[in-house]
Amino acid sequence: MLMSRVPVRFAAALAAVLALLLAGCGSGGSEAPAAGPTPGFPVTVQHAFGQTTIPTRPQRVVTVGYNDADFALALGVVPVGVRDFIGAFDETTRPWAQQALNGARPEMVGGNEIDIEKVASLQPDLILGVYSYMDRATYDRLSQIAPTVADPVENVAAPWQEQTRITARALGVPERGEQVVGDVERRFADARAANPQLAGKSIAVALVASGEYNLLGRDDARTQLFTGLGLGVQETTETLSTEQLGRLDQQGVAVLGVPPQTVLANPLFANLGAVRADRVAFLGDEASPVAGALGFSSPLSLPFALDQVTPELARVYGTP
Repeated sequence: MLMSRVPVRFAAALAAVLALLLAGCGSGGSEAPAAGPTPGFPVTVQHAFGQTTIPTRPQRVVTVGYNDADFALALGVVPVGVRDFIGAFDETTRPWAQQALNGARPEMVGGNEIDIEKVASLQPDLILGVYSYMDRATYDRLSQIAPTVADPVENVAAPWQEQTRITARALGVPERGEQVVGDVERRFADARAANPQLAGKSIAVALVASGEYNLLGRDDARTQLFTGLGLGVQETTETLSTEQLGRLDQQGVAVLGVPPQTVLANPLFANLGAVRADRVAFLGDEASPVAGALGFSSPLSLPFALDQVTPELARVYGTP
């Protein structure tokens, strides 16, 4: 339960008492005045398709983004509906979110596509899709159900700090949003201070899926942990051809999506200088909690990922 709801109920109760007192002083048939606006609302949030005004504090939130559920949970709100994270990782078991869920099991509202009818059936008063990659047509349909917040820039993932602040504004808890951002940024600062050898070093973040090697860039949310630790990641994600696998040969390599034996069986990968020098961090297949935590890249999952990944990166780059 949000702490910020307590004064709202108190104010409503006080208003009811005052209304009864006023009714006793007036004519017997007079009606109590309407309740005033919710403190802090309405709020207006800008996004790729314009702006959305949220009139009152939302009580039934549906998240249609791939990781938006975590951001709502980090801010004290348990969604009534969530979108499937997609992939082999079972997001319902993610360890970093269980305390915030407190046993709740939100209903699924889609996977590759958003199930708009399911969203409507949950009767939301706010729909969050800050990391949803929804198009204009989907936004227009969702907006007919409830106020909808889309990606801040179409087809571009927002940094986790920005996503936290957007979500906090929509939920009416901007101060809590700043606190959450500050807490996680301190975790990163502590990790950087303990591992100064990472600063300015390059890393190739390779996602291997269906036999393809994807060199992730800063446009992919999964690289935010590495850049947060001071490591250099290229700007744009690319799928590498067999002839391009040499581009993975950087000061360090992180491999996601497959177990070590899968990529080590590829002689082109196995013969990279970084591999022969044991400068590779194998971070688990696509079903692993670490891969899931990097995929969510949320204020809940990033501290979990830091605890799991930082020791491996310290090994790759050497002790300070």
